Amino acid sequence: MLSILSGFSGAFLYDYYKDERGQITALNINEPEPMSEFTYPARVAPTELSEDFVKASAVSTASVVYLRNISEQAVSTSFFDLFFGEPGRVSETVSTGSGVIFSRDGYIVTNNHVVEHAKRIEIIHNKKTYDAILVGTDPSSDLAVLKIDASSLPAIPMGNSRDLQVGEWVLAVGNPFNLTSTVTAGIVSAKGRNINIVRGKFPIESFIQTDAAINPGNSGGALVDKNGDLVGINTAILSRTGSYAGYGFAVPIDIVRKVVRDLIEYGEVQQSFIGAEITDIDERIANNLGIELDDSHYTGVAIVSLQQDGAASKGGLRKGDIIVEMDGALIDGKGMYDEVLSTHSPGDRLVVAFERKGERKVANITLTNREGTTEIIKSEIYSSRTLGADLESVSKVEKDRLEIEHGVRIKNVYRGSDRGLMSDLGIKENFIITHINSYPIKSPDDLSNVLAKIKGRVRIEGVDENGVKGYYSFYFR
Repeated sequence: MLSILSGFSGAFLYDYYKDERGQITALNINEPEPMSEFTYPARVAPTELSEDFVKASAVSTASVVYLRNISEQAVSTSFFDLFFGEPGRVSETVSTGSGVIFSRDGYIVTNNHVVEHAKRIEIIHNKKTYDAILVGTDPSSDLAVLKIDASSLPAIPMGNSRDLQVGEWVLAVGNPFNLTSTVTAGIVSAKGRNINIVRGKFPIESFIQTDAAINPGNSGGALVDKNGDLVGINTAILSRTGSYAGYGFAVPIDIVRKVVRDLIEYGEVQQSFIGAEITDIDERIANNLGIELDDSHYTGVAIVSLQQDGAASKGGLRKGDIIVEMDGALIDGKGMYDEVLSTHSPGDRLVVAFERKGERKVANITLTNREGTTEIIKSEIYSSRTLGADLESVSKVEKDRLEIEHGVRIKNVYRGSDRGLMSDLGIKENFIITHINSYPIKSPDDLSNVLAKIKGRVRIEGVDENGVKGYYSFYFR
C-alpha cells in the first residue's frame, strides 16, 4: 500500500508542477539568466619547451643506433659436466643495447658492458644491419668504440658537460626493452656522482644524474640537451628491480670525447695521473688526517697518500692537503676531481689550488702516465689459447697502489668454445697472479711457461683489483 500511495503522490506532484511546454521547473529557485552561447577555448600553441623537445628528438634519434651483442656461453648438460668442469654444449646468446654515431665515417660510441664478451657485434641503423669492428674499450670509464663500413652518417652534434647546470632539461634516447628510438625527458638531478659501479683498474666516475627514464637497453644511448647536442652517454640506473626507479646516470661528454679520441688514435686511453690517492672529506677523514675544518670547508678532496717521486710530490703537495681547484674548475668532490683529471693527457701542465692548515696555495704539476712518464703508452696484451685468457703486466702506478713488486693480470677469460685453463680453474678476470708455488711471476711469458710445465700440487697467489690477497690450489697431472 505504501508503494502504491508513493507512486500516486509522485505522479500528482509531477503533473502539478509541469508547465505548458512539458518541462520541469525548479522549485523555489530564481530563474537563472539565459546563458550565452558556449565557446570552446582556442587550442594552446606549443610552448617553447615542447618545441625544443621536438627539435632535440628529431636531431638525436637519427644518430642513435640499435646494437646486438652475439656471444657464446658454455651450458652444462649433465651432472658430470658440472662436477668435472666439462664445457658441455655451447649456446649462442644475444643481448641488446644502444650506441651513438660519433662521426660521419662510421665511428660509434657505446658502453663497454654492452659489448663485453662479444663474438660478433651488429649495428642496426635505418633498418640496415652492419657488422661492427671493436676499435677499443676502456673499462675505467665503461666506454667502447666501434667502427662500421659506412659514410655520410648523421653524426650527433657535441655539447659541453662542464657547463651543464643542475635543473636543465635533458632527453635520454635509446632502445629500452627493444623499443627502438625511444625518447624520455627529465632534468639534470646532480653532477659529479660517484656510485662505485665501474670495474676498471683506475675507475673514473663523475656521472651526470638525471630523472629522465632509463631502462635496460638504454645503455650506450645518448643524453642530449634541449638543442639535441650530446652531453653524455647513458650508462647505469639506480634500481632495486633492474628497471627504472627514478634515477639514471650518464658519462659526461667531456670524458667521452677524450676517451674516443685516444681509442681511435692509440687503441688505448692515455690516462693521466697526479701521483696521489685522494678521498672525499668528512669528519672521520678530517680527524684521521689532522685537518681542521669549519662548516664551510667540507668541499674539495683530501690527499691521503702520495706516490714516491710522483707528480704531486714533485709539485710540492703533501698528505693532508685539500685540493679545491684544478684547471680553473672548483673541486667539490671526488667525482669532479676525476672528471677534470680524465680530460687531460700525460705531459699536460695542471694548475692545482689547495689548502694547507687554512692557507691557500698553488702548485704547477706535470701529469704522468701509469708508468710515471709522459710517453705515449700502447697496451701489450698477451693472448693464450691454452690458458684461455688475455694477460697483461701490471703498471708501476698500480703496483705502488696495491703494494706488490710484480704480477700479471688476467685481463679477459674466454668463454664458450674458446674457454681454457683459466676458466676451468675458476680464476676471475682482473685477478693479478704474483706467485706460483712461491715462484715470482713478472711477465705473461713467465705465467704461461710455468703453467705449461708444472705438475703436482699447485698454489697460485695474487691479489684482486682492490689489493685483497687470494689463493688458488690445484693438482695438475
